[in-house]
Amino acid sequence: MEYIVSARKYRPMTFDTVVGQAALTTTLKNAVKSGKLAHAYLFCGPRGVGKTTCARIFAKAINCQNPTADGEACGECESCQAFNEQRSLNIFELDAASNNSVEHIKTLMEQTRIPPQVGKYKVFIIDEVHMLSTQAFNAFLKTLEEPPAHVVFILATTEKQKILPTILSRCQIYDFERMTVQNTIDHLKSVAQKEGIQYEEEALAVIAEKADGGMRDALSIFDQAASFCQGNITYQKVIEDLNVLDAENYFRFVDLSLENKVAEVMVLLNGIIDKGFDAGLLVQGLARHVRNVLMAKDPQTLPLLEVSEQQRQRYVEQARRAPVRMLFQALKLMNQCDINYRQSANKRLLVELTLIEIAQLTQPDDAAAGAGRQPRRLKTLFRKLTASLPRQRREQPSTQPEVKSAPQVAAAATNAPSSSPSGRLGGVSLNSPQEENSSSPSGRLGGVSPSGRIGGPPPLRLSSITSSWGNLRRQAQPRKMQLLPGTPGVDDKQKKQEQEPFTQDELELQWMAMCNRMPQRLQGLAARMKNMNPVIVEAPALEVVVPNEMIKAEVETIKGNILSTLRLYLHNSAITLDLRVARQEEHQKILTRREQYDLMCSSNPTVAKLAEVFNLVLA
Repeated sequence: MEYIVSARKYRPMTFDTVVGQAALTTTLKNAVKSGKLAHAYLFCGPRGVGKTTCARIFAKAINCQNPTADGEACGECESCQAFNEQRSLNIFELDAASNNSVEHIKTLMEQTRIPPQVGKYKVFIIDEVHMLSTQAFNAFLKTLEEPPAHVVFILATTEKQKILPTILSRCQIYDFERMTVQNTIDHLKSVAQKEGIQYEEEALAVIAEKADGGMRDALSIFDQAASFCQGNITYQKVIEDLNVLDAENYFRFVDLSLENKVAEVMVLLNGIIDKGFDAGLLVQGLARHVRNVLMAKDPQTLPLLEVSEQQRQRYVEQARRAPVRMLFQALKLMNQCDINYRQSANKRLLVELTLIEIAQLTQPDDAAAGAGRQPRRLKTLFRKLTASLPRQRREQPSTQPEVKSAPQVAAAATNAPSSSPSGRLGGVSLNSPQEENSSSPSGRLGGVSPSGRIGGPPPLRLSSITSSWGNLRRQAQPRKMQLLPGTPGVDDKQKKQEQEPFTQDELELQWMAMCNRMPQRLQGLAARMKNMNPVIVEAPALEVVVPNEMIKAEVETIKGNILSTLRLYLHNSAITLDLRVARQEEHQKILTRREQYDLMCSSNPTVAKLAEVFNLVLA
């Protein structure tokens, strides 16, 4: 006996056997019962959802000589028998993908003039109608709008947006839906029972998810799995045959992340990659899994899970243990990883960093120093500095003079003008965000009281801690930093030191360094400022020539920050800055590459000789 694939063998023959399109089949059956038929129909939707099948059933029903009371074909009359035996002369099927020219459409139009011999209508089913050329569409318009009374057109397409609006306006449009996972599973169960094949429901769920809403795809995969499993379709054999990543891995990823087991997560990732699975697809699959866990948190969104009943219960169980905030942050991290994956030079490292962050989302904020989640807080740093001090030094009272409290120093540092969160344009911040967050109303900075005591019993002066903290700061700064004039606690000697002279070269060096350190939002202005050369008019007065008034207005908005930065790095608090628009004769001509090359040759003959010796040509 000839073998027939399941997609053909179990193709629906009546409206009632069509899966997942109840609304459309009901409408078509009512049209057959009432006899109110349109002259043109457009069936559109994704592949494998029953567009051509419904077109054939509809064509058979409207030509049936004895239709049933609910609008179905009887299957026994001469018209139905001819259709079942594929010898009906009233139904024509045209593949527009290979018959898309004007000549093919003209031939079709000539056939519409001949009335049917048996039955009432001549039905023309044009599949993949979006493949017709524009000329063919235009030739089809008139006949489609006013066909003969005995002609019905049924157009089918997967890409509705490619069809001309003039065609759409002449048709009744039916949008077919994707098959749900549950509908696909139920249909596969009936096919397996008819074929005498044993199955596991989880295995059929994997097939349904792999089909992505197409029943034809699901039946094709079902035949493939049945051949591989030899009549007993199991979950393990299906994921092995289809090379699908086991959903158990996703559940394990989330469980390990809830327990903050980073090492186990890395081992699991390595095992998955060693099996040949792509790390990017792993992130996408894990994102879908976390989304399902989030949907399982609320009974209202639980029906949104297109999974089997057994899988749904597992999602509900895991959702009880997973915090909502953690799930939201995990989805955000994986979405960012998916966006950057294609552009990343080290894709595996990107995925590993993402999974490490996810595995530490539920970790307490004040965790161990090696956690790697966030920058160390000031409390933790001071605690480690205290522990590193010798015991005798901690127990002996300090004889050094008392210094100002940390909150006073921090308050003084914030007096400088700033345009960015760091407190200075391209400069060095005097206090970090962690210091600001860790200060309390009681005047404590990172656990240090104004009297110099840390939050524990052992007495300790602030001087020992500030000296250690100062050493760390000096290592992080590009050069020695001095407080701005006017800061509380700065004596007259310090003020005199802030009047150091500077040269034109030093000024240009600090100007370029400042432009390079400007924040991302000012990169356009920074590029323009690199072409401006500040000049010492009469020390310490500076002048900067700008090209036009618009750029001058932009620089004026950050003038205070520029002055603060130059005064800090040039060690001169008396610096002033004047902005002036360039005069007509000061505008420099922008040279082409050829003009630049000629200028180089004229100023340095060696360049021209080098080009001549090596036969170089300006590209």
